[in-house]
Amino acid sequence: MSIKEIVSDAKLRARVEEFLKKELKAAGFSEMKMVKTPLGVNLTLIVGHPGQVIGPGGRNIRDLSDKLETNFGLKNPQISVTELENPMLDANIVATRIAEALERGIRYRRVLRLYMRRIKEAGAIGAQVRLAGKLTSERSRFEKYTFGYIPSTGEPKERQLRVATMNLLLPQGLLGIKVKILPPSAKFPDQVEVLKPKEQKVVVEKPTSENPSNEEKPKGEEQKPEPKEGEENAEEKA
Repeated sequence: MSIKEIVSDAKLRARVEEFLKKELKAAGFSEMKMVKTPLGVNLTLIVGHPGQVIGPGGRNIRDLSDKLETNFGLKNPQISVTELENPMLDANIVATRIAEALERGIRYRRVLRLYMRRIKEAGAIGAQVRLAGKLTSERSRFEKYTFGYIPSTGEPKERQLRVATMNLLLPQGLLGIKVKILPPSAKFPDQVEVLKPKEQKVVVEKPTSENPSNEEKPKGEEQKPEPKEGEENAEEKA
């Protein structure tokens, strides 16, 4: 595969993902996995509400497949839907729900505190929500809420941290939302795991004597001492 083909595939994935974010916003779109096969294109959608994607009798998912084939030229797209286990540990869904709450006119501080509490209850190691724009006046500023541990550099940030950004247009102006979540399954290179020692069974063997005649015998079965030669002759004469 040439470099041009790799770049064109990356652009196609970005366009499809951007389209699905808008199309499946109400269903809680999280992420997309696209694999090309000789028979067509397999798409795996991870969402919070799979029923809204499938629709009654599969009508919604058939319409979505037709749109992907018409708008992006995907050949025979096969779509499978997977339900997200815990939506509050997914940065994309949290950012979408914050934006929906702000569009309904709920005060931003109440919204941010509410979702920070829900993320914490879901078991996250750490989280950060940043809201920037014209919040209360004509002057732009930002507010940031954080709890727990959030890595800022290195491998944990690149592989473990879940980040999502979203822009929201309100009457007072444009707002930017940025969500960072560190899930409870995150592992760090400096993390030390202490293993419990295995239980070892100690087997104690009883000492055995080499002379079997000296072995202990139960009471009542003790052997009498053998008489000497002189004593045997005296007994015969008597």
